[in-house]
Amino acid sequence: MPTSVNTRNNSNSNSNNAISNNNIPNNRKKLLLMGRSGSGKSSMRSIIFSNYSAFDTRRLGATIDVEHSHLRFLGNMTLNLWDCGGQDVFMENYFGKQKDHIFQMVQVLIHVFDVESQDVLKDIEIFQKALKQLKKYSPDAKIFVLLHKMDLVQLDKRNDLFQIMMEKLNETSISYGFNNVIGFPTSIWDESLYKAWSQIVCSLIPNMSIYQNNLKNLQKILNAYEIILFERTTFLVISSSNNNNNNNNILGNSTNNNNNNNSNNDNSNNSILLDPKRFEKISNIMKNFKQSCTKLKVNLKL
Repeated sequence: MPTSVNTRNNSNSNSNNAISNNNIPNNRKKLLLMGRSGSGKSSMRSIIFSNYSAFDTRRLGATIDVEHSHLRFLGNMTLNLWDCGGQDVFMENYFGKQKDHIFQMVQVLIHVFDVESQDVLKDIEIFQKALKQLKKYSPDAKIFVLLHKMDLVQLDKRNDLFQIMMEKLNETSISYGFNNVIGFPTSIWDESLYKAWSQIVCSLIPNMSIYQNNLKNLQKILNAYEIILFERTTFLVISSSNNNNNNNNILGNSTNNNNNNNSNNDNSNNSILLDPKRFEKISNIMKNFKQSCTKLKVNLKL
C-alpha cells in the first residue's frame, strides 16, 4: 500500500473531531475540493499529498460525505483540505442543511470538472451553487477550476476545449462577484497536476516575497544560474530564482505565456532557453523517485 506522507487526519463531516469553522487560526487555510462524483478529486489529492502513483488511485473508492485532511505545509501552515464527495445526495446537503458549515471561512475553492462528462450543464449548475454560497459565507475566497482527465481528449482539441470551458466558467463566476478565476487543464498521467497545485498552494502563502528575496540572495551567493524551492513532502514548487528575469515566478496566468518569455530570453547573449514546464516536470520526477523508494522500502531523507 502507498504510504501517506502528510495526511494527519481523515474524518467525515459529522465527526465529533471536525474543526469548527469559527476557530480556524490564521495559519490554517481551508480549501474546498468540489466537483461531481467520478471527476477525479480524491485521485489528485492522493497523488499530491499522500504519495500515491496514478496507478495506485485505481483502488480508491468513492468519497463518502466530506473527508478532512490536515496537511502541514512549510512548517507553520496547515492546509485544512475538505474533499467533498460528489454524489447528488451529498451535494444536496452541502447546499442545504450544511451550507454554513461547508462554505464558511473558505480561503480557496478548487472545483474539478470531468472533461468527459455527459452532463456539462449539471456540472456548471453545481459550480453555480457553490459560488452562490461562497458569495454569502466567504466572498473573498479564491477560485480555481481544474478541467481534469484532459489526457482523454485528442491532443489537437485540448486547447479549444479548455478555452471554451474557461469562457463559460469565467462568465458564470463574474456574475457572482468572483472576477479572478484561474483554470488549469490537468491529468493524473502527466506533470500538469503539479503546476496547478503549486499555484493553488502558493496563493495561500502570505510571506511569499520573503521566500523570493531569500532565494535570490542565495542564488547570488552560490553564483548559480537557477535555484528552485520545493516543498519537501509534496515537491510542489514554492518559488524560483534565475538569471532570466522573465522566468523568476511560477505564479501568473494559467495559460502558457512562456513562449513570450523564451523569445525575450533569446535576445540576450547571457540567457539560456529554459523549458517552460521544467518546474512541474522536476516535481513529477522527484515524486516518482520517492514512490519507487517507498516500494523498495528505502528511506529517502530530504
